[in-house]
Amino acid sequence: MNEPQPIRPRPVLSQLPAYAAGKPAAPVEGLTPYKLSSNENPYGPVPAVRAVLERFTDICRYPDPLSTALRERLGEHLQISPQDIVTGAGSLGALTQIVTTYAGTHPDGTQDEVIYAWRSFEAYPIVVRSAGARDIQVPLTADFRHDLDAMAAAITERTRVIIVCTPNNPTGPALTGAEVEAFLTKVPQDVLVILDEAYTEFITQPDAVDALEVYRRHPNVAVLRTFSKAHGLANLRVGYSVSHPHVTQYLRVLATPFAVSSVAEQAAIASLDHIDEVNERVAKVVSERERVLTGLADLGWDVPDSQGNLVWLPLGDRTPEFLEAAGRQALAVRGFGTEGVRVTIGEEEANTRFLQLCADFPEGPTPAA
Repeated sequence: MNEPQPIRPRPVLSQLPAYAAGKPAAPVEGLTPYKLSSNENPYGPVPAVRAVLERFTDICRYPDPLSTALRERLGEHLQISPQDIVTGAGSLGALTQIVTTYAGTHPDGTQDEVIYAWRSFEAYPIVVRSAGARDIQVPLTADFRHDLDAMAAAITERTRVIIVCTPNNPTGPALTGAEVEAFLTKVPQDVLVILDEAYTEFITQPDAVDALEVYRRHPNVAVLRTFSKAHGLANLRVGYSVSHPHVTQYLRVLATPFAVSSVAEQAAIASLDHIDEVNERVAKVVSERERVLTGLADLGWDVPDSQGNLVWLPLGDRTPEFLEAAGRQALAVRGFGTEGVRVTIGEEEANTRFLQLCADFPEGPTPAA
């Protein structure tokens, strides 16, 4: 009998970076541990969502694959056509649907190109390369913002998709409406521009881009949003994209069937129905974010202006040292190699402890690059 041959995966798997989810804090005697590594909403969902979870009974039934009720409720909330909305398992699921639909490898072996800023959301290279496309990473500016001029210059005849993350994860800055409009004048009409707005509810910057207004004016723009952050539904995996019918007709072909469960759909609707309570929770996070940013500035730390529920510390080679120091204080934060540390805005006590950690960090603050 012949020896069994190994079953080999696609070669692309060796080219994929590992996605590193945020980990909880290790216990430290005498300290309450806080997880500040996953950009979760520490205040959780509104009570109406918990009521949905308690009374849901249709576990044995498949969900509506089109999430019709949620799309109709979102259409009312956003004042757009429900036909322009395609749901997915979080904004990442919605992003995967778009990239898989519009970028990949052609029969002759040539690859489409997808442009995005770097560093940005760490799942971008995984999604793009898994689809068979080539990712083009454009470095951030010295103040950790998208370099839209450089991204426009990177466009070639093979460019099919451009991803713009605003506010940017993990660094925090948001783009202005004027910046995005100027950028779009340089983008060919047959290139799809995705505005990833996972953190849009936390924005207070007056001139920040309104992605929905941009989509209304530009047929080659799609918007990504999620219920994971502001709405506190991270575990239920509810996200969606907004784009024009000439885009959505193809997204629905490759959309994962039943990606959004019925309980998740009902929870999202309940959250929208109590949006004032959601906004109260968001306001608490924003207030704490401003306290943290002010506290860091008072300590002499030079960090980017964040419009998300996070702050970025450009620690460079001292990143591992800071991670160890945070661990000794029962704080889990997210380190990125030797680039820096992303810290989620958490509970008041967690944020206060984080500021004290920064005050005590032995080598002091790091100036921006």
